Amino acid sequence: MATLFAKGIRLDLPPRFEGRIYQRPSVAGATSYPVVHAATFPLSSDFADFGGGATVGMQATDIFTVLFEYGPESVGRELFARSGPPTALGPNDFYPYLLRRGVGGQSGTQWFFTESGRPFTFYAVLGSHALRATLAPEVNTLLKQLTVLPASAASLSS
Repeated sequence: MATLFAKGIRLDLPPRFEGRIYQRPSVAGATSYPVVHAATFPLSSDFADFGGGATVGMQATDIFTVLFEYGPESVGRELFARSGPPTALGPNDFYPYLLRRGVGGQSGTQWFFTESGRPFTFYAVLGSHALRATLAPEVNTLLKQLTVLPASAASLSS
C-alpha cells in the first residue's frame, strides 16, 4: 500500500489506486490550497483540480476522487458544518447529475466538511452509475485511510 503525505494530509492508497497531493502556485496574490487526487487509472499532470480531462476516459470500473481544501475564511460557514469526511457512502449517495462534467453512464457525489479545523470538499466520480453498489465500498475504503492534520502542522509535511 502506497502512502501519500504532504501539506498536512496523509492518504494510504488502497489496492488499485494511485494518487498525488499538490498545491498550485499562487497567482496574482491569491492563495492556493492543497488538492488530493486518487484514482484507479493513471493520473496525468494536466488534469484540472476537479478532474477536468480525467473523467472522459474512465472505464466502467474506474473511480476518480478529489479532496479540495478551501481557505480558512470558509471555516464555520454552514456549507462546511459537517464534521469529517464521509466514511459510509452508499449507492444512493451517487447521482449522474452531481458530476461537474457529465459523461454518460457515470455517477458522482460531493461532500463539504471540516476536518482538523480545515474546510474541504470531497468529490468522487464512478465510471458507471449501474456499478455504484460495487464501487462505493472502494471509495469508503479510500476515505477511511485519510488523515488530516491541523493547519498549524501542515507545513511540517510539505
